[in-house]
Amino acid sequence: MWEPVRLTWPSVSGRVDSDTVRSSLARLIASGAADSRVALVRATGLSRTSVNTHLDQLLEAGVVAESGRAPVAGRGRPAHRLALAARPGVILVADVGAHAARLAVTDLGQNLLASRQISFDVGQGPQQGLKALGDQLAELLTEAGLSPDEVRWLSVGLPGPVDSHMGRPVRPPIMPGWDGFPVGDQLGERFSCSVLVDNDVNLMALGEARALPPEASPLLYIKIGTGIGGGLVTDEGQPHRGADGAAGDIGHVRVPGAGDVVCVCGNVGCVEAVSSAAAVLSQLRERQPALRGIEDLADRLRAGDADAVRAVRAAAEPLGEVVATLVHFYNPRTVLLGGLVSTASDDMLAGIRGVVYRRALPLATRNLSLTHSRLGQFAGVAGGAVAGIERVLSPQSVGELLAPRPSPTSEAASVTG
Repeated sequence: MWEPVRLTWPSVSGRVDSDTVRSSLARLIASGAADSRVALVRATGLSRTSVNTHLDQLLEAGVVAESGRAPVAGRGRPAHRLALAARPGVILVADVGAHAARLAVTDLGQNLLASRQISFDVGQGPQQGLKALGDQLAELLTEAGLSPDEVRWLSVGLPGPVDSHMGRPVRPPIMPGWDGFPVGDQLGERFSCSVLVDNDVNLMALGEARALPPEASPLLYIKIGTGIGGGLVTDEGQPHRGADGAAGDIGHVRVPGAGDVVCVCGNVGCVEAVSSAAAVLSQLRERQPALRGIEDLADRLRAGDADAVRAVRAAAEPLGEVVATLVHFYNPRTVLLGGLVSTASDDMLAGIRGVVYRRALPLATRNLSLTHSRLGQFAGVAGGAVAGIERVLSPQSVGELLAPRPSPTSEAASVTG
């Protein structure tokens, strides 16, 4: 589980409309940045009258609730503590990998209501895969004592390039049959909610960036798993997806020394083909045929198995070359490594660090932090929750929370990215 992470909120300086003010108040409360009327006045710079007027609307609609008393410094009457209420509904998150998926239900206050990890084979195709995913999400809602009509948003991370505006994968190398499939439309129809479909590492990067102080961005998150993916977060705290959603697809950068090793994308010499966990596992099986999966590889690394350590250190060299290039190109403040292989030992991290600090110029590395993921297996869930909460509480959508919820049989909301 992760602690509540930062949310962003729209500026309320100058003349703004009521929805923008209500959005800012709700997101300040949801992020824990302000939990009283006094704190909201201080955080927004608005007058006490303006804050009270808009906050009372959120309270009367059941979007915000008063819960207990907030401590005050010095003398004075304790203020009511503010929190997001249960009525506004919940966020569903599905962080889908090549062989497993982590599912979660959170409320708008970032409280984790239920979660589970399931086996999930992307090779089964979208029809069967999305039905299984939907069934599991429905079971998770039941486990949390919730009904499908309480779902406001669904965030889905997929292990491949995604057109997040259309909610569709785009020629994902390890997802046969998924190209162009309307994932967002299908899941949105099932749960009668809006859906964000994104690359899984983009959501992981977003979760990690918001778990750190704002000055830790720009941030580059690298997941080393069956493949290798990258996620970029700007210094404004937003994902950088590129023109077509391909930003951060670093696994298919060609690296020196990779030779003619064939990658799953069909090209040769990709860094993914020599540095991913799947590539390391394939090499080790020649000496240790009993190895079954990445979990076994991680266990060998934790045990200090010499063959595993040697193979991971070798894999770190070409990946370090790619990271060094990205450090020059993007100049991130933080680079984080995620995935079982990188967290099982420090060998991958140490190898990449060595190359980066040897190859990159001092200007690009003098303030650089290159370390392990902070949120681990919950990074994608945190990012998906953040994306959903900010969208539901956006100036464009917060007004919907003041109105009665539509019935479960209502037409599904339009799918947006």
